[in-house]
Amino acid sequence: MSTEQRIGQSAGEGRGFFKSWMKVALVTIIFAVLAMALGNVIWPPAEGGPEPISGQVASFIILAVLTALTFGLGISFLLFGFPFVRKVVGGSKLRVWAAYLSIGWLLVSWWPHGSLHGHVGENIQHLLYIEYGFHVPSYLAGLVLAYCFVAVARERSEGAASVG
Repeated sequence: MSTEQRIGQSAGEGRGFFKSWMKVALVTIIFAVLAMALGNVIWPPAEGGPEPISGQVASFIILAVLTALTFGLGISFLLFGFPFVRKVVGGSKLRVWAAYLSIGWLLVSWWPHGSLHGHVGENIQHLLYIEYGFHVPSYLAGLVLAYCFVAVARERSEGAASVG
């Protein structure tokens, strides 16, 4: 392959990356804005729940923005990330899907999780449902990703050993 072909190929790959990045950014922003706008509509705050003092309001707003952006990025990942996971994780289809869904869950789940906390207020039984419904799948997602990391590292190490 000539130098000009390599440069042309690199430039084409750069445009592809830019287009992908723009799609991810656009979807992330759209869903983050929707999450910010709809959180209290879908899950209205519990009546009689605690009210933040003035010094805490900014911290809660920052947390809400970060949560919404993470949700938007999670939606982008679920829409566009599967080919990358397949390429990096490789191996069995089950392992690829488990890693993909685990990453998606860890990004998307924070918005409903946080919103539901404000919605149920101090209802201990509902808080327990939230904790089990969101934390246990997050534990499992972390275990799945740790397993995938170890499996990929082992495969690459064995592949490098057989080449060398």
